[in-house]
Amino acid sequence: MGISVVLFVMLALTVVGYLLGTRQAYAVTGNKPHQLHSLPSYHGLYLASWVLLPALVVMVIWLIAEPHVAEMRLIANLPDDFSQRSSDEQRLLIGDIEARALGGIVSGALDPMFQAAGEVYAETLAASRWLMIAVMVALMAGGGLLALRRVQPDMRARNKVEQTASIIMIIASTIAILTTIGIIFSLLFETGRFFSKVPITEFLFGTQWSPQIALRADQVGSSGAFGAIPLFAGTLLITLIAMCVAVPIGLFSAIYMSEYAGKKLRASVKPILEILAGVPTVVYGFFAALTVAPFFRNTGESIGLTVSSESALAAGIVMGIMIIPFVSSLSDDVMNAVPQSLRDGAYALGATKAETVRQVILPAALPGIVGSVLLAVSRAVGETMIVVMAAGLAANLTANPLEAVTTVTVQIVTLLVGDQEFDTAKTLAAFALGLTLFFVTLCLNVIALHVVRKYREKYD
Repeated sequence: MGISVVLFVMLALTVVGYLLGTRQAYAVTGNKPHQLHSLPSYHGLYLASWVLLPALVVMVIWLIAEPHVAEMRLIANLPDDFSQRSSDEQRLLIGDIEARALGGIVSGALDPMFQAAGEVYAETLAASRWLMIAVMVALMAGGGLLALRRVQPDMRARNKVEQTASIIMIIASTIAILTTIGIIFSLLFETGRFFSKVPITEFLFGTQWSPQIALRADQVGSSGAFGAIPLFAGTLLITLIAMCVAVPIGLFSAIYMSEYAGKKLRASVKPILEILAGVPTVVYGFFAALTVAPFFRNTGESIGLTVSSESALAAGIVMGIMIIPFVSSLSDDVMNAVPQSLRDGAYALGATKAETVRQVILPAALPGIVGSVLLAVSRAVGETMIVVMAAGLAANLTANPLEAVTTVTVQIVTLLVGDQEFDTAKTLAAFALGLTLFFVTLCLNVIALHVVRKYREKYD
């Protein structure tokens, strides 16, 4: 039975619990809800929380433990010669048996004894799922009945519901914080392993990027080059081109929507403009590779220029189009937050609308505009698909936008494609690049948030 069916059953029983709790709140007061300490809806939420939360906790723990228990039973039913195989062969065989049992693709034919063990594995999973449903239904019914008996006119249902919601939010925020800490420590650990193999000075200041590690000492390219300067230069070049497109168009769009457009036109244009942020980046990549890049190549050839089929110019322009909403929407919001009294004062002194925008609105909204630009820069730095499809993979150290370049994010993807062992400098280089990118984007976001916060404190 699929997880979606289990979740549907949980949702249905939770709704039933809410309705029963609300009905019981009316019943204990003789249909006089004013005698209750809390509204009937809070009694329904109280009962629904007792129905849902214990079962949800059990389901999460069960789903975490279920694969391990099923795999242990699978191994117990394997032939004796299984233990004599190497660890890699054991992992591969177990993966094939589990895939065959679940209807997936296997790497080769399986022995009948292994197939029988796979059938036991599938039966274990099916029995576990039905047992989980039975336990969850029992918990939900027991929790609902217990909470139903507590519904009384003087019960502080609202306080209990709000306390439960507060605990849930604390747990969610704690998980988010711990996840962030885990990401940072994993990056630091793997980056430390990389710098134990490659000097940090070579990584930060080297001008050759060729992360190829040979399998034999006599093989050509047995020592790779891990100078990341070409990657940093390519990332900076494409980001600069993107911002040259996004900042003027986004800022002028924001000025028009904020100061010149009517309310109806603004209500229609702004959502349409923000649709650009919702288009998948792979679609922008197709557009850049199939339309923009050939256009620049053909145009360059017609005037005698040599333009690569994959260029920083094509990727940067399309990326700039993608991040226009980051500049326009945020800048429009901060310009609308400027007090009307500043505009009225400028008009009273005889300033025109253009002079008011240039000398009053923009200086007042400048911190917020700077924050929107920095957020757009961090978005451009982290983009991958557009660069892969339009700028290529060549790590060229060049400032010519007509040539192919690559970025940090593209190389991270390239280094980790396929089955890799994280014990060579080639794969560990991805973590060093990731930590560098994390640090840069973190600094940009912190600066942007600081500037925006300073603006809000001044004009709220």
